[in-house]
Amino acid sequence: MQLKIMPKKKRLPAGRVALILFLCQMISALEVPLDLVQPPTITQQSPKDYIIDPRENIVIQCEAKGKPPPSFSWTRNGTHFDIDKDPLVTMKPGSGTLTINIMNEGKAETYEGVYQCTARNERGAAISNNIVVRPSRSPLWTKEKLEPITLRNGQSLVLPCRPPLGLPPPIIFWMDNSFQRLPQSERVSQGLNGDLYFSNVLPEDTREDYICYARFNHTQTIQQKQPISVKVISVDELNDTIAANLSDTEFYSAKPNRERPPTFLTPEGNTSNKEELRGNVLSLECIAEGLPTPVIYWIKEDGTLPTNRTFYRNFKKTLQIIQVSEADSGNYQCIAKNALGAIHHTISVTVKAAPYWILAPQNLVLSPGEDGTLICRANGNPKPRISWLSNGVPIEIAPNDPSRKIDGDTIIFSNVQERSSAVYQCNASNEYGYLLANAFVNVLAEPPRILTSANTLYQVIANRPALLDCAFFGSPLPTIEWFKGAKGSALRDDIYVLHENGTLEIPVAQKDSTGTYTCVARNKLGMAKNEVHLEIKDPTRIIKQPEYAVVQRGSTVSFECKVKHDHTLTLTITWLKDNGELPSDGRFTVDKDHLEVADVRDSDGGAYTCVANTTLDMVSASAVLSVVDVPNPPFDLELTDQLDKSVQLSWTPGDDNNSPIIEFIIEYEDAMHEAGLWHHQTKVSGMQTTAQLKLSPYVNYSFRVMAVNSLGRSLPSEPSEQYLTKAAEPDTNPTAVEGLGSEPDNLVITWKPLNGFESNGPGLQYKVSWRQKDGDDEWASVVVANVSKYIVSGTPTFVPYLIKVQALNDVGFAPEPAVVRGHSGEDLPMVAPGNVRVNVVNSTLAEVHWDPVPPKSIRGHLQGYRIYYWKAQEGSLKRNRRHIEKKILTFQDSKTHGMLPGLEPFSHYALNVRVVNGKGEGPASPDRVFNTPEGVPSAPSSLKIVNPTLDSLTLEWDPPSRPNGILTEYTLKYQPINSTHELGPLVDLKIPANKTRWTLKNLNFSTRYKFYFYAQTAAGSGSQITEEAVTTVDEGKLAMASRQVDIATQGWFIGLMCAVALLILILLIVCFIRRNKGGKYPVKEKEDAHADPEIQPMKEDDGTFGEYSDAEDHKPLKKGSRTPSDRTVKKEDSDDSLVDYGEGVNGQFNEDGSFIGQYSGKKEKEPAEGNESSEAPSPVNAMNSFV
Repeated sequence: MQLKIMPKKKRLPAGRVALILFLCQMISALEVPLDLVQPPTITQQSPKDYIIDPRENIVIQCEAKGKPPPSFSWTRNGTHFDIDKDPLVTMKPGSGTLTINIMNEGKAETYEGVYQCTARNERGAAISNNIVVRPSRSPLWTKEKLEPITLRNGQSLVLPCRPPLGLPPPIIFWMDNSFQRLPQSERVSQGLNGDLYFSNVLPEDTREDYICYARFNHTQTIQQKQPISVKVISVDELNDTIAANLSDTEFYSAKPNRERPPTFLTPEGNTSNKEELRGNVLSLECIAEGLPTPVIYWIKEDGTLPTNRTFYRNFKKTLQIIQVSEADSGNYQCIAKNALGAIHHTISVTVKAAPYWILAPQNLVLSPGEDGTLICRANGNPKPRISWLSNGVPIEIAPNDPSRKIDGDTIIFSNVQERSSAVYQCNASNEYGYLLANAFVNVLAEPPRILTSANTLYQVIANRPALLDCAFFGSPLPTIEWFKGAKGSALRDDIYVLHENGTLEIPVAQKDSTGTYTCVARNKLGMAKNEVHLEIKDPTRIIKQPEYAVVQRGSTVSFECKVKHDHTLTLTITWLKDNGELPSDGRFTVDKDHLEVADVRDSDGGAYTCVANTTLDMVSASAVLSVVDVPNPPFDLELTDQLDKSVQLSWTPGDDNNSPIIEFIIEYEDAMHEAGLWHHQTKVSGMQTTAQLKLSPYVNYSFRVMAVNSLGRSLPSEPSEQYLTKAAEPDTNPTAVEGLGSEPDNLVITWKPLNGFESNGPGLQYKVSWRQKDGDDEWASVVVANVSKYIVSGTPTFVPYLIKVQALNDVGFAPEPAVVRGHSGEDLPMVAPGNVRVNVVNSTLAEVHWDPVPPKSIRGHLQGYRIYYWKAQEGSLKRNRRHIEKKILTFQDSKTHGMLPGLEPFSHYALNVRVVNGKGEGPASPDRVFNTPEGVPSAPSSLKIVNPTLDSLTLEWDPPSRPNGILTEYTLKYQPINSTHELGPLVDLKIPANKTRWTLKNLNFSTRYKFYFYAQTAAGSGSQITEEAVTTVDEGKLAMASRQVDIATQGWFIGLMCAVALLILILLIVCFIRRNKGGKYPVKEKEDAHADPEIQPMKEDDGTFGEYSDAEDHKPLKKGSRTPSDRTVKKEDSDDSLVDYGEGVNGQFNEDGSFIGQYSGKKEKEPAEGNESSEAPSPVNAMNSFV
């Protein structure tokens, strides 16, 4: 974490990393303030190897600090460089930086050399590195005549580049005349030396513009070599060329270039050596030729390749190890391998090292009389030599200083005095380079001073380290103490950490760590102190992190990130995608703690991070968005292993769109027979990318593949190439072969033809064969075209035949077909069923029996027997037969009995039986007659109540429409209904059958009665009909009611109402006038407060007659109906038929009489029963109905 910097505040890094940074800055904390006397220190200089652009001015940098400010001088190639004598050279004021003006005149080569800068003041002299200044060079290619190269297909080839030597070396690449880079692969690649290597050439390598380019980055120039022409000829072309130059008697043939094992094009031999410097990039290269193209592998003998520093370039032909060290020395082996063999080459690597620091000398500040040391330790391979200089002069010839003593890489100082101040240089060098470091010894006597600003405010997050700075200076080195609060004691090491640079560390800062801290610096020359302030803040926390999301392309997704933080700090929430900024797209919406992505695309998938920042800390949380969808279509379909009846299909899967592919569906198209129509071929696992497909002969196949994942099926791939299979004889014969006659003297043979896919070849035909099953005839055969029917004429009627149909085409016959049984055509049966017998079961059901007809007389497939029956008048059986409505029942197969349901009771019936085959019906049997017994009657057709009086009601009715026998009597039941809808006692009355009118006397006046009425035969009671009626009211009460005057018709009442209306009108006019004058008349409020109770809804219990329940209504009898307003009653029927029959429909029955057949005949639908209303009319309405 970081500490906040405010006005008079300072923010420091937190944690152990921050602590390390502070400790590393200890030296800078002890730097001499610039207001004190000190030797020079070099602060900036040009690089050791300084390559300049010859087209620009030369600037050689040298900056230094010191007190008093240093003066600068230069040497060039080891001698003093007098800049005053060269008008092109100027030195920057207050600096040692040189500017050499060569843009107007002069050449860069004139100033090529080794430069060194010296910065000097009264306390000593510091020197820069030796700066080697060289102008960059980009020379042209030497002109050369390049002969065209002609070689045979498959041979190896190396196109040399040999670029000119430049400074720095150029970057090499190959292009054509159109400045397009030449494609490279495992077969063709560029080596580290710039040459272009072909492991084997192909005809497509033929071109006239192989051009090597050299790009010099320093001068931004590109040089190109002359184009190289390459022609690759095939064996056929070579043979034609040779034949054209030979006589007829000579013979020569170039052989195809054979495959060969690998050999190395570079490096040569079996072994080679490579030397590299520590810290550089080690690059090892092996390029091999061979046919087929070799593959390169790398190993390290007696070791493993460093995992994080190893990289493969140039199609694994180059091995690179970055930041190479001495441990990377050893033998590396490259292996080139193809199908014919393998070779290897061993490269012995030695890692050398230019000098590098182990401990560089540091500036030393001492007070008079103190002791100290300067240490200079470096390493390298070979080990570097250490040499010391004092103020730029080798220490061996420098002025003697009795306070110093040299011990190899260390200078020991004792009892130093002010004259001991100087700048010392340490030089570590070997054959690969050198290191130079300046370190001064400054002898000062200074009291302590605190360099940290006073009253600095530190803000730290709780439970993290707090680092309070106390930068100081003094000579001798002061001691540091820390105190907390105004009267606190010195802070101890057991709780706090006191660092040598003055920093106080609180390892785990808590809320009670808040306060004022005082830093005190002391030496023998004095004391200094400084106060700083510490505040502890609550940490920022993400209390609800964004969650992993899987969404389908095109949908919307939202991430939530709720953060809790210290309220005194400013919070900012930033959303990142894949650790970068969100796309600048309107689909991304950030609202407080939410991120919403609309219309999600594939590119939106990735890690979304919520970053919560305050001025002190930062927390983050991430969630991954996976965008899923149906897979992309497969591509690159390829057909291999093409055989007559199989082929291998391979493909490359498309992107699975983050949902694994479950399976692949393969479809085929037959472009020859069904172009444009795709059929399912097979399915394979989603792990497969090849499938072995079974094929049929004589089909022009194309294939396509679809990928399937959990979200659905991809679009189809592009079709594969077409593959036409060879023709063959058919594999199968036609199916659904049948033999049925359409006429009594023919046999119609039909079959389902083969489709084009099944034909297996051109010229599809059928061989149709037949013979009588029970005869000794030979098979009769005929070959017909691609049809589906053949008719054999002149056959006997309904004779069994054996039939077979065989497919054939131009190639041959299909396998022997299966034999199928058939029959020639049927004819109508010749004989009627005999011995027809009828057994009447009850009034609506009869059972019929008959004898079967002889099988030979059927002359067809027996389909069953058909019974015709009808209702006839006795004695008129043979009259008006065509007007009689007949019903039909069919009994399947060979049944010899059946049931006739739905007969009418007390009726006279006739019937006959006929046998049925596929052609039709045979002759009818003689008619048989029978009678049905009586049944119960239907309900009376109507019931009316007329002439109501005070104590009597008269009933009139019509007899039942279907008496179903001889009526014996009528039964009338009735009971009163009181004002609470309760039913009174039931009265039962028998009425003779010849009556159609009956008067009931001695009834109660003004009373409602309910009537139940039905007829009877000897078989029992029929369905009932119900009705209700009311006797008239008492004469006295009726007279009293008639004497009551209707007040609404009186004149005085009408006049009173008119007066009231006029008064209301006047009041409304006055109210309107007053309102227009600004007055208020709160009519609405008063009306709301005194609502008229008479306009409230009426209650249901208003004293009128209500409803009585159907349960009470049907207590004595099951069914009834209410009388309509015209006082007529519609009839109700209760029929004994088992089902309703439709005209012309056949019915079937089982042997026990259950309905399984159909019969024809028209029959009325009977009206519904018992739909009387449950509402009782009021007495007034009942009275009005009699008027």
